[in-house]
Amino acid sequence: MDTRLEALKDWTARVLGPGRLDIRPASADASFRRYFRVTAGQASLIAMDAPPEKGDMHSYVTIARRFHALGLNVPEVLEENHDQGFFLITDLGDELYLRHLSDRTVERLYGYAMGALVVLQAGSFTQTGGKFLPDYDDALLRRELEIFREWYLERHRRLKLTAGQQAVLDETFAFLARSALSQPRVWVHRDYHSRNLMVTKRNNPGILDFQDAVLGPVTYDLVSLLRDCYIAWPRAQVEDWVKGYHELALQSGIPAGADDAQFLRWFDLMGVQRHLKATGIFARLNHRDGKPGYLPDIPRTLGYVQEVSARYLELQPLNALLRDLRVTEGA
Repeated sequence: MDTRLEALKDWTARVLGPGRLDIRPASADASFRRYFRVTAGQASLIAMDAPPEKGDMHSYVTIARRFHALGLNVPEVLEENHDQGFFLITDLGDELYLRHLSDRTVERLYGYAMGALVVLQAGSFTQTGGKFLPDYDDALLRRELEIFREWYLERHRRLKLTAGQQAVLDETFAFLARSALSQPRVWVHRDYHSRNLMVTKRNNPGILDFQDAVLGPVTYDLVSLLRDCYIAWPRAQVEDWVKGYHELALQSGIPAGADDAQFLRWFDLMGVQRHLKATGIFARLNHRDGKPGYLPDIPRTLGYVQEVSARYLELQPLNALLRDLRVTEGA
């Protein structure tokens, strides 16, 4: 018997009052949270089950309200019970960006997404109390990179790295962290991609899964969007979008570097950090959490790393290491 689900149903019924409720699973999640769609008559809401021993949800509520105040289409928190870990939020539907992206729709959908991202980043400077998010600091950047070494190379691929190979990773991780920390800092969603963006009838896109937001590098969310782990686009097209966003950011008062070349370099290097981390997380989801569904996304994700690392002198050792380890074979 799913005792938490039964308790969630009881709590939801008490909150919403008399009437017939239909509660069904709403979505899968890579985290500890579960989501259920609650239908009461014509109304549809989302009940979230977030066991309190797994994580504090106060930051989720705070971020949701701050982002909503900017005009972003994030779920509104209608009811909250932190002791039980139950929350009732508005329903943004189930039309994932990933399901709708195609050559025909991508310019329009990414246009909406980049417009919302500008609003988010500009909010870093226009709202009072702009430093309410934790810093995306050197320690966090390094911890994320270590997930690649521990969970993908050592646990998933069962590789025993030599001292020289370990040194390459150490030096690469330090370089990528320095590059990230050199960028202007803005509010960062941290998972701004096609599985967390929803196609909505109004105020597109709907934005989910923002509870890990930080104050960090200006290119981070743009990399998440344009070099998505779940769908890829030609490099020339991505570069055009990056340049367009750079211009839009500057027009909106967002510090985004001196020129396109600097912004693109930041973007590329930020992408390597993110994709190494994501590869490690996909492996960890499989081995630790019993969720193998992300393994097929590893070749695409590591493909970005290999393509970008071939372009930068500082990343040549990493590129050679990945080739020597044949990382995408049997990923």
